[in-house]
Amino acid sequence: MSYSGDMYTGSSYRKIFGDAPRRVPVGSSPSRVTVSYRSGPQQQHRTYGSPSPMITSSSYRTKLASSRGGGFQSMPDTVDLTQTTAITNELKIIRTNEKEQLQGLNDRFVTFIEKVHNLEQHNKVLEAEVALLRQRHNEPSRLHDLYEQEIREMRARVEELTHEKSQMHLDCVQMNEALERVREKLDEETRLRKEAENSLKGYRKDVDDATLSRLELEKKVESLLDEIAFLRKVHEEELQELQSSLQASQVSVEMDVSKPDLAVALKDIRAQYESLSARNQQQAEEWYHSKFTTVTEAAARNNDALKQTKDELFEYRRQLQARTLEIEAMRAHNEALERQLAEMEGHHNNEIGELQDTIQQLESALRSTKGEMSRHLREYQDLLNVKMALDIEIAAYRKLLEGEECRLSTVGGGMLQSAYSYPSSRTYALSTYRKVEAKPETEEEEEQEEEEEEEKEEEEGEEEEEGGEEAEEGEEQEEVGEEEEEEEEQEDEKEKEKVDEKKEKEEKKSPKEQKENEKEKEKEKEKEKEKEKEKEKKSDSKSEKGENNKGEKAAEVKSK
Repeated sequence: MSYSGDMYTGSSYRKIFGDAPRRVPVGSSPSRVTVSYRSGPQQQHRTYGSPSPMITSSSYRTKLASSRGGGFQSMPDTVDLTQTTAITNELKIIRTNEKEQLQGLNDRFVTFIEKVHNLEQHNKVLEAEVALLRQRHNEPSRLHDLYEQEIREMRARVEELTHEKSQMHLDCVQMNEALERVREKLDEETRLRKEAENSLKGYRKDVDDATLSRLELEKKVESLLDEIAFLRKVHEEELQELQSSLQASQVSVEMDVSKPDLAVALKDIRAQYESLSARNQQQAEEWYHSKFTTVTEAAARNNDALKQTKDELFEYRRQLQARTLEIEAMRAHNEALERQLAEMEGHHNNEIGELQDTIQQLESALRSTKGEMSRHLREYQDLLNVKMALDIEIAAYRKLLEGEECRLSTVGGGMLQSAYSYPSSRTYALSTYRKVEAKPETEEEEEQEEEEEEEKEEEEGEEEEEGGEEAEEGEEQEEVGEEEEEEEEQEDEKEKEKVDEKKEKEEKKSPKEQKENEKEKEKEKEKEKEKEKEKEKKSDSKSEKGENNKGEKAAEVKSK
């Protein structure tokens, strides 16, 4: 029953009005009194939650006594206000005390429920543990199945790893082929680069020659221009001299008017000089123009060649840059491939080492199982031999006893009783048999002796047959031993092949790794030597045990 729905015990009531007052040692009122002062659902709640302890107030006792007699109808019409206020105060105190009690009970109930839940959870955990322990105790041991499953998984893993190894070997071969192709391409590109560099050197030489020729032509042009200027200057000076001479001649003509012949001569001379100067000027201009055209044509040709060489140089530089970039990319790709190849080789070497360790472990387990199997076979064979010897002895003793019984049945009652009184004594039966055999008295005894001889011959034939069977079994064992030796030889050959492969890999490795491998080989050799010594000790102990067993069996046979 929960009391959390009370209006005075909730957290909202505590936040608004604070904690309830401390408990006063006054008992709670009965339900009838509380009904008169509370109505509705609060009245019902108070009737459900109100306990009925003692009331200590004397005034409240008198009121309760009067109310018990007649109820509320028998109360007087006039009620003292002081008494009502006292009663209400007492009721409030009682209510607060009850609320505190209910709060404490609720808290205890919550803690109790939490404890119960915790104990239930703990019980569930313990039950699960008990069930697991019972299951483990009841289940049979599955070590054999687990180890067989593990061996199957390891074999499957070994097959997967061998397949991955072959695949990785193929990938490695393909990578090596790709690397060889890239190296050939790199060699071709380096050859082309060298050819381009050589051609570039030739073009640079041609450019240098062209620049030298251009400089020479420029010098020639400058010298021709200087020569033209010089000729112009000379021509101008000549013109000036001619003009001065002409002026002088004109002056002289003007002074000497009376001489018409001289004027005509001067005119002729002037015309001659003018024609001569015009012709010289024309020749000089023509020579200048021709020289200038040839020089400009040569300069244009040189400029075209220079431009072409510059274009070719730019093209060769561009090609050289492209080739260098391609070579760098190829080098980076080659380095990445070599790095990847080295990582793959290391990874494969690690995997191969792990696989070889697992193979060695499996081989050692196989050898141990083979040794145990051969030991069990030898023990089984020894037991078979002992069993056959015992069967032969038992058959011989049985026939001897039957013959003695038949013989003694014909001799007499006393001998019969003595034979049946000592059935378990083999020595006595044999002594009696020898005595009777030494002293045959009647014809019946002779017939019995002949029958015994025939029985002996039959036993010898059976022994020979059993000996033949033993020989056949020995041959079968020899065949089994030969098959085991062949399997061991095949395993030795496989181990030798693995050792040769390891040697080839070690030759390819660095000297540090070779030293480490040599140390590992020495450790393995020491382990193999220890294993061989242990096997020899086991075989010696087994042979000693077999000889001891044979001696004991022979002694037992002799004693029998």
